[in-house]
Amino acid sequence: MSETPGGPSGDDSNPFKGTPFEQIFSQLGGMAGGPGGFGAAGPMPDLNALMAQVQGLFAPHDGPVNWDTVQDLARRTAAQEPDPSVTPAQSAAVADAVRLADHWLDTTTEFSSGVTTTAAWSRAEWIVETIDVWKVLVEPIAGSATTALGQAMPEEMRQLVGPLVAMLGKASGAMVASQVGSGLGALAGDVLSASDIGLPLGPIGKAALLPTNVEAFAAELPDVTADDVLLYLALREAAHQRLFAGVPWLRDHLISAVAEYGAGMDFDTSGMEEKLREIDISNPAAMQEALSGGLFDPEPSPAQKAALETLEVTLALVEGWVDEVVGQATAERMPAAAKLQETVRRRRAAGGPAEQTFATLVGLELRPRRLRDASTLWGSLRTRQGVEARDGVWMSPHLLPTAADLDDPLGFREDSVAPEELSAEEFDAGLRDLLDGGDDRPRE
Repeated sequence: MSETPGGPSGDDSNPFKGTPFEQIFSQLGGMAGGPGGFGAAGPMPDLNALMAQVQGLFAPHDGPVNWDTVQDLARRTAAQEPDPSVTPAQSAAVADAVRLADHWLDTTTEFSSGVTTTAAWSRAEWIVETIDVWKVLVEPIAGSATTALGQAMPEEMRQLVGPLVAMLGKASGAMVASQVGSGLGALAGDVLSASDIGLPLGPIGKAALLPTNVEAFAAELPDVTADDVLLYLALREAAHQRLFAGVPWLRDHLISAVAEYGAGMDFDTSGMEEKLREIDISNPAAMQEALSGGLFDPEPSPAQKAALETLEVTLALVEGWVDEVVGQATAERMPAAAKLQETVRRRRAAGGPAEQTFATLVGLELRPRRLRDASTLWGSLRTRQGVEARDGVWMSPHLLPTAADLDDPLGFREDSVAPEELSAEEFDAGLRDLLDGGDDRPRE
């Protein structure tokens, strides 16, 4: 980004460095005699030029977030680290690994393959391929925050800001775009596959891995071969695809749950107004600190807390099921699988950079804290009642284990062979429909 006359130059402490606000607030700070600007003795700013610049940065867009800006910032952030183009050899290796993974999974579940295509993505390609789902996840909470900020702006601040007050909604939207873009760029450097954070972020049926990130992950496991790492991650990706394809309601159920959590966020506008009154608008650093350091921190409502618990349990069940079927597929085929399983479990349950970034973007932590309990539950059910009974639980969200069931994973459905809500005939018919639902899907 080019330097703005009177703005910061080579100052790493500039809180707006690399964001759309770097030029705007450096000039606003100068208007008020701020550091590096034009004080009382300096020239008056060209407000027409400034407004033209603002309008250029906040170009018209649908919704609360300018996704063109998000994508551009995300790609620029990801490009700060080497992001080589995927080679034909890497694409072929991913395709071969997914193909073998699908073959192994055929013996562990009656869900048909959900893979229609395979892909090896660069970090930039991951951003492009997943942006449509991020729109659904991020826009509800972005819209809630923007509306709340507009309602909380004190009247005296509106008068001081003057001609920029009409830009408030777009300004807060641009700030959200900056945060989301930077967050996605950082996340792109950490994820290993399309479904790595437990949500189906990529296109339906496309099993995708990121070779550059997979190689970095493998380098941290010196006792495991790169081929085993690639195959193990391909197994997890193919298992996710199989589950999402075999359980038609699951994809929308998870994504909608996250979106509804964000849309229902209740911001305390009275508290925000009090904080805004304390801001020195001549100090860009103070404004940035307030806008990003607690101004938007809401307290979840009881309904949201309940929804969050349900979402976390469902995520744990997804990850636990994947853990269980991949464990079965590798039990007698891959000696290094146990070490890889433990590494992935810790990575997912402890919450690495991916989960932390997601928490920043969407406002909630996306960690399957109960992954081990869920994996134990699915394994116990398979041992007692078979693969068909285990997978049949996915027939409806109403049949899924609860948080209480995860407290006693070995006792789930211990005394029954079919859910009490259904007759045996209804259960068998529904299970056949669920397991046969993917037969007509094309396979690679």
